[in-house]
Parts: sequence; structure tokens; C-alpha cells
Amino acid sequence: MATVFDRMTESAGPDVANDLDENYRPSADEPFMSLKQQAYFRRKLLDWKESIQREAQGTLSQLQVDSLREPDLTDRASSETDWSIELRTRDRQRKLIAKIDAALRRIDEGEYGYCEVTGEPISLGRLEARPIATMTVEAQERHERNEKVSRDD
Repeated sequence: MATVFDRMTESAGPDVANDLDENYRPSADEPFMSLKQQAYFRRKLLDWKESIQREAQGTLSQLQVDSLREPDLTDRASSETDWSIELRTRDRQRKLIAKIDAALRRIDEGEYGYCEVTGEPISLGRLEARPIATMTVEAQERHERNEKVSRDD
């Protein structure tokens, strides 16, 4: 399967991929989900995933180094609580990686940036803030209202 970067170099030459500098930000003035925007969001998602994986590796290393054999029961309980919170955070981030991978697949399939409910473009501001978003703000709000009503029943 061709990646966004492969398609960029095939269709527009290597200069398009090189033009994607660190100061580039998608703009409403350009075509929505152009190859340049797709490359930008791909880079953003990959950087985010890499950051999460580095943090997880740091946690794993620290867990192997630190000992939970505190002599004082209170200190041991505090350490166990801290590690429990840290491990829950890592579990949430593991799930986040799955969402990042799904967003990367949507980029490859040409579906990224479009609402899975309405098919409308998701605003660039929303994608900047939450690059794994799959719904427009309006569709997400409807979804959450329906979810709340279901829980209340």
C-alpha cells in the first residue's frame, strides 16, 4: 500500500515532501486534506505515537530499577499507589496508540479528516487539537447526548 509520502513524491515530485517544514500549519485556504495536509497530520500522529512509546519505555525501565520493597508500610503503600496510577496511565496510552494507528490507516485509505457519521470534513482546528478525531464537533456532541440519555435510562 502506498503511503502519503510515496504518493506525494509520485504525483508532485520530491519537493512537496521536502516543503513540509516544521513551521507548516494546515490552512483553510488550501484544498482540504491535500497531500501536504495529510503528510502534516501523519507526521503529527507519528510524533505523538513515538512520544507515548518513549514514555512507556521509561516507565518500564523505572519499574525494573525501582523496588517496591519499602521498609515502611506507609511508604510501600504510597509507592504502590503511585505505580498503580502510572500503570493505568500507560494502559490508557496503549489504547490511544490503537486510535493513532487507526487514524494513520484512515490517512492511507483517504478517509482521514472526514466525519465517520456525516461524511463532512472535520475542521482543521479540531484535527489540530485532537488528530485522532473521527467525528465533527456537532456529530460528537450528538453522540455524547445520545450516550448520556442511554445511561440515564
